[in-house]
Amino acid sequence: MDDERPARFETVYREAYGLITAYAARRCDSPQDAADVVAETFVVAWRRIDELPPGEEATPWLYGVARKVLANHRRGEVRRQARSVELDAEMADLYGDSPDSGVELSVIAQVFRTLSEDDRELLSLVAWEALDREEIATALGLSRNAVRIRLYRARRRFSRALTEAGVRLTSESRLVPAGRSL
Repeated sequence: MDDERPARFETVYREAYGLITAYAARRCDSPQDAADVVAETFVVAWRRIDELPPGEEATPWLYGVARKVLANHRRGEVRRQARSVELDAEMADLYGDSPDSGVELSVIAQVFRTLSEDDRELLSLVAWEALDREEIATALGLSRNAVRIRLYRARRRFSRALTEAGVRLTSESRLVPAGRSL
C-alpha cells in the first residue's frame, strides 16, 4: 500500500496542478503568493494522502484545501500588514527627530532600489542583518576576499548614486541633502 501512495500523489498532482494554480492565481495579489498557496495545497494533499478521494473527486477536494490555504494566507497577510504599520510608526517615532531628519529618506530608498540586486543584497546583509564579511561569505557562498571587493564596489556605486540624487556624506559620516550645512 505504501508504494501506491507516491504514484497516486503524482497522478493527482499532474492532473490538478494547472487547475489549482489557475485558481490560486486568480485570487492572489502576486504570482509569488499564488505559488505559495499551490505549494501549501499540495503539501496538505501529501500529508493527507489517505483522505484524498479517488479519481475525479480529488480535484474538488484540492479546491477545498486550496480555499482554506488561501484563507490562512490572507489572514497572515492582514497580520503582516498590521505589524508593518506598527513598525513604520515606531521607525518614524525613533528617527523622526534624528540629526539626519533633513534627509529625504524616500530619496535614499529610491536610490537603493536602483542598485543591482547583488548590490542591494550585500548592503542589506551588512546594514540590516549586521553580518560581517565572513558571515556574508558563508551566506552567499563566496570567499571573504570576494565579499570585501564586491562590498567595496557596492558601497562606491551607492555613494555615487546618492551624490547624483543630491544626497552627500559629511565629514561626520552623516547623510545630509546637498547644499545644506549641519
